[in-house]
Amino acid sequence: MPQPRYRLVDTETTPYYHCISRCVRRAFLCGYDRSSRKNFDHRKQWILDRIKALSSVFAIDVCAYAIMSNHFHLVLYVDTTRAQQWSADEVIDHWLALYTGPMAAHKHKAGITLTKIEQEALASCVEIWRTRLSDLSWYMRCLNETIARMANREDNCTGRFWEGRFRSQALLDEAALVSCMAYVDLNPIRAKMCNTLEQSEFTSIQERLAKFKRKQKEANLDWLAPMISDKVNTASRLPIRQMDYFALVDWTGRAVRADKRGAIPAGIKPILQKLGVEQDNWVKNTQYFGNRFSRVLGRVDQIRKFAGRIDQKWLAGVAQAGAFYR
Repeated sequence: MPQPRYRLVDTETTPYYHCISRCVRRAFLCGYDRSSRKNFDHRKQWILDRIKALSSVFAIDVCAYAIMSNHFHLVLYVDTTRAQQWSADEVIDHWLALYTGPMAAHKHKAGITLTKIEQEALASCVEIWRTRLSDLSWYMRCLNETIARMANREDNCTGRFWEGRFRSQALLDEAALVSCMAYVDLNPIRAKMCNTLEQSEFTSIQERLAKFKRKQKEANLDWLAPMISDKVNTASRLPIRQMDYFALVDWTGRAVRADKRGAIPAGIKPILQKLGVEQDNWVKNTQYFGNRFSRVLGRVDQIRKFAGRIDQKWLAGVAQAGAFYR
């Protein structure tokens, strides 16, 4: 039975979430649809452009993404602290970038003096908008609704484009986050759509690699959440060095393609040891992440704590989580 979102998301426990949306009937409405013999690959760029646009509006950072032919994945960091630090004018600017907004907001931006009633009404709206601009459901709503309208307009039809509300998974620690990011970035390779990370179109790993090769490492040139870097002094959202992540995902992708783990390279062992995961199960757990873990991934004690905070007596995946960690 579907659960209300407030019982699935608790940003005080973790700000990291894996979100998935699928096309209605899982039809290939963002790729080549064999049943209709139409190619909708251009819609993948729609989704990517919208994600980038929302990243400049919401207090939510994108850690990883993969846009496939009938679904997409996002790993997001919900930064409620940043939203609380925005001034009222900043909140208004962010909200008006998405919606028309009330007349009082436009009068305020134009420097027109507001009446007391208008000031109170606008102040109330600002606090509502501030909450929504750091809300996972509002982010996904602004993303999915826009894409659905564009697709329906192109197809000259009405009705659902996405099969239902998005699915979310809470990522409770560093190992869960990095494993989920690798799972997302390896989607095209796992689906046998390509053989290398550089060929993995519409994924964050392809974009990170391309920018690294072009030596565009400055934080202001990268809309994705930054990784730890020796040469760039930025606050990192991600608990792993960029080069370590590249090496880990590359080796995992090779193991997935070969359908066997093989020996763990000497350079990869310290990374897995630092994450505290079971090395022998890393590839399988990352490859089948979506099937093995349901609403949450973390150590067993973390899962139980998370379940208590969202008023759940039990959450699926405890046994799998126990096997995931050392």
